[in-house]
Amino acid sequence: MKRNLQGETGIYRESGLQEVIVATGNFTELGGSLMPEEVLEAMLDAARSFVDIRALHEWAGQVIVNVTGAEAGYVTSGAAAGLVLATAACMTGSDPAAVQQLPDCESLKNEVVIHKAHSSHYNRMFRLAGAKVKEVGYGTHRTLPWQLESALDESTAAIVYLVSQILVSQTALPLSEVLRIARAQGVPVIVDAANELPPVENLRKFIEMGADLVIFSGGKDLQGPQPSGFICGRRDLIEACALNGAPNHGIGRPMKVGKEEIVGLVAALKRYVRLDHQARLARWEQRVSLIVDGLADVGQLRVSRVFPDYTGRPVPRAWLTWDEEAAGLSRQEVLDALAKGSPVIRVMEEYAGKGLLIDPTTLLDGQEAIIAEVLRRIFAGRGSARPRRSVAPGVQEGKS
Repeated sequence: MKRNLQGETGIYRESGLQEVIVATGNFTELGGSLMPEEVLEAMLDAARSFVDIRALHEWAGQVIVNVTGAEAGYVTSGAAAGLVLATAACMTGSDPAAVQQLPDCESLKNEVVIHKAHSSHYNRMFRLAGAKVKEVGYGTHRTLPWQLESALDESTAAIVYLVSQILVSQTALPLSEVLRIARAQGVPVIVDAANELPPVENLRKFIEMGADLVIFSGGKDLQGPQPSGFICGRRDLIEACALNGAPNHGIGRPMKVGKEEIVGLVAALKRYVRLDHQARLARWEQRVSLIVDGLADVGQLRVSRVFPDYTGRPVPRAWLTWDEEAAGLSRQEVLDALAKGSPVIRVMEEYAGKGLLIDPTTLLDGQEAIIAEVLRRIFAGRGSARPRRSVAPGVQEGKS
């Protein structure tokens, strides 16, 4: 089905729904990613016949092994489901009685240790498997090695390390230090790398560092099916993930992945490692430049390029700030105007509380011009001061 400049396909118009220009990056609430044709074609092909799901999982796992260098791999119904299955695997191992016991964790290792700085609503995924969550360290100060060491005991099933947690991850121990401590006490480390693509090298990085299980989302930069993801890592723990997951009747039975999603994830993964990632970066840079240049003469508005993004990924973004009082326009009013317009436009609030960010990775060609024009209209007549080009603290302006 063909899309126009704004990405419209017709099905949403027929349903009375407005499509959205997404300038936030990949978010579940906005549909994740747009799948390329070869992924869609693979899924359609998979939908045409039946298949043994266990055998399909094994085939997909081998593709994951080839791409990541891990001992084994397993396709999940998203990264959050991966957290549940990885947690369950570390509690049960391959003991079928323990698998059937969950979420009752009596007599099992049942604690997941996580930095306080990494703690979030995703902690519920560990609890869903039946685990208890033990936080270590501080939210605003650097965590010390002894704090993690003293938190590990005979009840510890795993340490979970969130690679990307906006700014507060700076207070957590480095992953290399966590892995050293974990190895010394024989505790597996689960790395949540759901949004850690790009760079493509991250597909192998955390395994090479020694992580026991690594979880990626399939519905973000991979541009696979939204309800997909995968776990890679130690063979014994991946086998335990499979025992706990569908089509088996473990804690992960409700998190089954369809044959179409498994094949789509594999197609997306194979495609991703073949991509020209420098060319992708050049397209993103061009879109950011068009937005920055297109808004450079708007009174009161300061526009700049920031790089890398807030998680440290090699992604450029356009950063917009303004004096709300002088402009007579608050950040929320701009967000509301973008969300209530036609087309609907979604941008990201800057986490330090100043201004807005425009992410080019989820834009279709030409949408950057639409965004610039809509913002020009919103700011029209809101002040007469000459615009200033600015650079966010600690970042460089210009091409990378």
